[in-house]
Amino acid sequence: MQHYDAIVIGSGQAGTPLSRKLAGSGLKTALIEKRWLGGTCVNDGCSPTKAMIASAKAAWSVYHNKSLGVITDHFFLDFSAIMKRKNDIVQRMRSSSEKSIEDTQNLDLFYGNAAFSGDKQITVTLNDGGTETFKADKFFINTGEKPSIPKIEGIENIKYLTSTTILELDSIPEHLLVLGSGYIGLEFGQMFKRFGSKVTILEPSERILKKEDSDIAEEVVKVLTEEDIEILLKTKAVAVSQNGGQISVTMEKDGNQTQLNCSHILVATGRKPQTKELSLENTGVETDEKGYIKVNDRLETSAADIYALGDVKGGPAFTHMSYDDYRIITENVINKGNASIKDRLVPYCMFIDPQLGRVGITEQEARKQGLDILVATLKNDSVARSIETGDTRGIMKAVIDAKTKQILGASVLAEQGGEIVTILQMAMMGNVTYDRIMNGVFAHPTYAESLNNLFMSLEQ
Repeated sequence: MQHYDAIVIGSGQAGTPLSRKLAGSGLKTALIEKRWLGGTCVNDGCSPTKAMIASAKAAWSVYHNKSLGVITDHFFLDFSAIMKRKNDIVQRMRSSSEKSIEDTQNLDLFYGNAAFSGDKQITVTLNDGGTETFKADKFFINTGEKPSIPKIEGIENIKYLTSTTILELDSIPEHLLVLGSGYIGLEFGQMFKRFGSKVTILEPSERILKKEDSDIAEEVVKVLTEEDIEILLKTKAVAVSQNGGQISVTMEKDGNQTQLNCSHILVATGRKPQTKELSLENTGVETDEKGYIKVNDRLETSAADIYALGDVKGGPAFTHMSYDDYRIITENVINKGNASIKDRLVPYCMFIDPQLGRVGITEQEARKQGLDILVATLKNDSVARSIETGDTRGIMKAVIDAKTKQILGASVLAEQGGEIVTILQMAMMGNVTYDRIMNGVFAHPTYAESLNNLFMSLEQ
């Protein structure tokens, strides 16, 4: 039985750099990965989807450019070329991760499924056959999440798509039905609409994006419906069946049932942690009712010397937060520091077009907390740069502490919204008050300059 100083289970955006850092610090380290290096981000998430979204944006631009006086009579969308480009990008990034692991001394890589088989002990069922049992002084769990499939009559009898399998399509769906209106559902829905699919989105709630302010959600709906994406609210699928090349879906709204036929269904109703296979009951590691690993602010689990990083611990499921978990563990375990996840900012961006960039708290969260706030809003049809580029969709919004003038949060639905909201995040990090931005001098005409006008709206 091999003994290691540290074992990392899962090679996501936290696990891969952590394993290298641990090994580089002199600890004999093993990295266990059941599939491919890089985790969801590299293989099934950020990299492949954003590559495909870029192709979808180019397709949309063909029609949009008519308003700019650039007319294209005919164009051909080569889906196989789009998928090849996506695959090439994934392979490039995956290979980079593999090389970085191979070049790291003191680090062993094993491909297989790990399960705890005793105190500080795991048994790995290797992908190429056989098993290995290892012991270690410290364990770091970075196994992430996977799609959660809802209980719908007949769902197990059809070839539904998930955020993983939709990336393996070899043709464009004729009619894509999306179950769920979260980030995954909206990004794929808009993408495939731009590729030529008819798209219908089902959302059981009264509106999409319930964690965002209602005015932001309304603007997103406006963007999507302008592209002829059908959004059915307060509607859920209760039964599905395969009828030749079509899928029949029974939908329910307000107690009434209707039928819809589509060619493909994307299940985008949520994700669940990959903890069941770990046999955590053999370790003393506690999980919540959904299976997420419980951690404290230092990412320590209920079992000594076992840590959890990334999506598997619950909370914001974003690559950059996983990477920050790695930094926190590195500081505490290797440098003997006292880093914490408490009160850290959680920026994110939904890559619909225009992008929705977000950081800090929303207006609805601030009012629920009873905070004394100011709210600045600016429609993009008042932004010079937006008018000049011919894309005035969206809105900018900031929530400000009325007394201190500090920015508490921001939502930017705009072309390059993720980049614009990062400026506001840096202001929050540096305690730059809104009036300093309002009176700042920014290059004209840029999107950043519109932040002058955003905060000027508070003075009118």
